[in-house]
Amino acid sequence: MLVADRNAFRTGATSAAMVLPSGFALPPLPYLLALLAGVAVAGAALYRTRPRVTPRVVLAFTPWMVVGASLYALFQIEAVPAAVRPLLGTPAVYLATFAVAGLVWAAASPFGADEWDLPSTPGLLLLIGTLTAGGVVGSALRIGLNRGGLLLGPPLAALVASLVVATGVWLLTVTNSEDASAASSVGWLVLLGHTLDGISTAVGSTLGFGEQTPLSRLIIELGGELVSLPFLGPAWLFVVVKVALATFLVVFVGEYAAEEPQRGYLLLGGVAAVGLGPGAHNLVLFAIA
Repeated sequence: MLVADRNAFRTGATSAAMVLPSGFALPPLPYLLALLAGVAVAGAALYRTRPRVTPRVVLAFTPWMVVGASLYALFQIEAVPAAVRPLLGTPAVYLATFAVAGLVWAAASPFGADEWDLPSTPGLLLLIGTLTAGGVVGSALRIGLNRGGLLLGPPLAALVASLVVATGVWLLTVTNSEDASAASSVGWLVLLGHTLDGISTAVGSTLGFGEQTPLSRLIIELGGELVSLPFLGPAWLFVVVKVALATFLVVFVGEYAAEEPQRGYLLLGGVAAVGLGPGAHNLVLFAIA
């Protein structure tokens, strides 16, 4: 995940500091309690309804990942109301997004989980999530435009390149691995998310943005010591690591999904979110910052 100022890096002495991004902080206690209450309510609703987890359900969460990512980008450029700002930092924004999406999922759980047609669980999740994401991203673009203009070329190029690379790697992987095939379309989403995170970070490094996570920064610096490539800059090695790790996880967790589809697809969805969230955040930040 990127920041607009390279000086925002912080190198900690502990192992946690090597993993957690700069700016990672819990909100003030009243906000934290409200946030935990929201997460608890969503968790209880999901526990009570026990919704089915299918590939289409996981894919339907894609716009929700964009919602959290976009809100955090707005938080970074200080374009959110003060009253809700404590809920839009990291990790609070992702917990808040989960609370809302979880309640929508629980409400939609009585419907079928294997088709997109309305009413269905994937269809309702996708529809509400897309409308929400459209509103948040639209607001972000409007704010960016009012603050001095938009930068659309690099984020669009990063998105297109990620789609091409992820799809190519996915096709190659499923051709050679039955375990990857068991991951179904969720495996493609995992590859897309982490490829987007890698390529968008690489593009950002050529635009003057800095990586928030110290461990990722070390990989980027190592790649820069070896060679700097056009379009990817010094972060080419980070892209390779992200794509390779995502491919491994698709194969490894795909084997588990073949035996335990519910838990396997849920785990793959979490892995996809870890990549797609930061990747989408980078694209929105490029455009508006």
